[in-house]
Amino acid sequence: MTDEQSTQNTPVEQNDQSRPLEELSFTVTGYISKTPHETYEAVADPEQLSHYFTTGGARGRLEAGADVTWDFADFPGRFPVEVVENFQDEKIVIRWEGSDDSVESDTTTTFEFTPVDDGARTLVTITEKSWKLTEGGAQGAFGNCMGWTGMLSALKVWIEHGINLREGYYK
Repeated sequence: MTDEQSTQNTPVEQNDQSRPLEELSFTVTGYISKTPHETYEAVADPEQLSHYFTTGGARGRLEAGADVTWDFADFPGRFPVEVVENFQDEKIVIRWEGSDDSVESDTTTTFEFTPVDDGARTLVTITEKSWKLTEGGAQGAFGNCMGWTGMLSALKVWIEHGINLREGYYK
């Protein structure tokens, strides 16, 4: 059998990277030197979140069905946040109002908390999706990617060292 015949008889697997994009999404990750429980609580608990991320204050715990809003002193307005689902110490999925550059009416962000080093540390993965394949969609996705990367860095510095990294960062 020739190489050509061999190739013709082998099914070609579809590589995810070769499929056309339908929306823009991104994922940021970082390791936190705290347990998944401590790390999850630093995100879910509005009092803790207000120390390092929502500089104007967070209201409501990140639990499904809760009335949650986030306010940022360095960006105007209070933002309603819908908690789609939460699994204690493992995962939180939120939605908030999208823009004209969103594929759907809401933008979806997922936080995952994976134990590493026998649970002594946590890999935090933040994924956001729902951005159009347009210049405005790219600006929205890149801007939010910067924001979530900053949030993850601020979380690490806050939970490990008690420092508010965001204070004065954007203004």
